[in-house]
Amino acid sequence: MNDRVRHRWVAIALLVFLALALVGCGGAQTTTPTEAAATQLPTATEPAETEAETTLTVFAAASLTDAFGEIATAFSAANPGVSVAFNFAGSNQLATQIGEGAPADVFASANRKQMDAAIETGRIDADAPQVFVTNRLVVVVPADNPAGIVELTDLAQPDTVVVLAAEEVPAGQYALEFLGKASDAVGFGSTFGDDVLANVVSYEENVRSVLNKVALGEADAGIVYTSDAISEPGVTTIEIPEELNVLAEYPIAALNDSAFGEEAAAFVAFVLSPEGQDTLARYGFGAPSGQ
Repeated sequence: MNDRVRHRWVAIALLVFLALALVGCGGAQTTTPTEAAATQLPTATEPAETEAETTLTVFAAASLTDAFGEIATAFSAANPGVSVAFNFAGSNQLATQIGEGAPADVFASANRKQMDAAIETGRIDADAPQVFVTNRLVVVVPADNPAGIVELTDLAQPDTVVVLAAEEVPAGQYALEFLGKASDAVGFGSTFGDDVLANVVSYEENVRSVLNKVALGEADAGIVYTSDAISEPGVTTIEIPEELNVLAEYPIAALNDSAFGEEAAAFVAFVLSPEGQDTLARYGFGAPSGQ
């Protein structure tokens, strides 16, 4: 083989080698600009960690249902991450539940007697309760007033269907006090209280049940708080004179075993604040005595 032929074969071999090298490089996986950008995006975005929400459990007298619902909304707005769950019932029932160890952070009672019962359980300090609002009694009749009740003395008329809160409930105790006062007052007669009690067809477990029965027309009359009557368009009211009425004082306190002591104290403070007091006033409650 002459030198010219040899050089030609060397050149061909070199070209083949370079071609194979290029094919080998082309076979390796390459990344386009678009693909490169894509690989830089996170495959998934983990949700941001949020602060765990604190839920306060507030035991409150049934008569506070509407006002406290609005107060809770304003309180939560002012304290992000804190919500309020309510247990509304007769104060005696709530005090019993507290005594049985039911989880609670705040107790708002419709009288001092049931707050004292809660204090006796050891879960509320004796110096903790503060009176935050007052209330008074009123007679309610259905809006269409089928029995034609226009005066307090009409409650004693035969066949008048009356409902009251049970004696164990503050509203029931206050109603009995009113009947006792009226029986000793001029214009009612000494048997007034007994005659009204003879017309009672049921004693309800809380004042809201009394209100609902009258509003639904299941009773001719009932005795509730002023604050209850304001919130119910299905009834009309007959006022009880101040000298015969009863001033109900409502105490509130945080429980000493609350898991959220700081938040519970903040809720109590909010109820006592000007904003809380304004809300309660709009629902027919009175200011604490001396204010």
